[in-house]
Amino acid sequence: MREPDKDLVIIGAGAAGLSAAQYGARANLRTLVIEEMAPGGQALLIDHLENYPGYVEPKSGFEFAQDMHRQAEKFGAEIITESVMSLKKENNIFTVETGAGKITTWAVILATGAKHRLLEVKGEAEFSGRGVSYCATCDGPFFKGKKMLVVGGGDAACDEAQFLAKLSDKIVMIHRRDRFRAQKSLATRVLKNPNIDIRFNTVVEEIKGDKKVASASLKRVDLGETYEEAFDAVFVFVGSIPQTALVPQAEKDKSGSLITDQSMASSIKGIFVAGDVRATPFRQVVVAAGEGAIAAHSASQYIDDLKGEAYK
Repeated sequence: MREPDKDLVIIGAGAAGLSAAQYGARANLRTLVIEEMAPGGQALLIDHLENYPGYVEPKSGFEFAQDMHRQAEKFGAEIITESVMSLKKENNIFTVETGAGKITTWAVILATGAKHRLLEVKGEAEFSGRGVSYCATCDGPFFKGKKMLVVGGGDAACDEAQFLAKLSDKIVMIHRRDRFRAQKSLATRVLKNPNIDIRFNTVVEEIKGDKKVASASLKRVDLGETYEEAFDAVFVFVGSIPQTALVPQAEKDKSGSLITDQSMASSIKGIFVAGDVRATPFRQVVVAAGEGAIAAHSASQYIDDLKGEAYK
């Protein structure tokens, strides 16, 4: 059996991918991480990471990502910035096609995460980058002291609304249901924040403006009433779409997330999954990191089996 270029290729360098890189390298695997953007993934958008075990004082998502990046490289993982176009398997060896060429490997860990879900209302695409944003920490400072609309009711929406409320006392937060689905601690803080005007049972019908966002048409779903209100920016946090395009044949759940067993193995032998791309009941940085560690451990065992080196 020919030797591939790498023992393990990890696609995606968020918390799951970087954790997998650390554990893969520590298992003495020739480990390569491929990330099309900056290492850190969704963690980069976190203002204060306060619920990661071991961090008594909050740390920014950027600092956390930098630490994980350096730690993975310290253990010997290689991290490159490239896009992955395709993933194929032949005779137990995977070929990962990137913008820089093809890379072969025994096993693959998909840690491709998820991208923000759109509202898909009139004006959203037109004003994206001109008042419509999906990242409070990225764009919030541009609207300091301004009136901002936050759309969503999950952990991300509550966390980002809290950040924006530090920049302005004119934050309006709407959610289509009658209560938040975020963790209770997060939801409680938002509910008690005097800078956030919370409106349940409300959705966006249209985002309006000229060269930039000027207002939004809102609808009370319980009453059927529609009204227009002035806003300088609209921040959207209404869920995410798992990035599974590289494995269209893999088993998925109704949301499109990849299904795995407890070892993080997908329905395709040799492909393991970790992080937000995986079907999981709880999406948190600590969960993604744990899944990355399990995926790397399982990949190591899989590779040993292939080579006939498994411990019996």
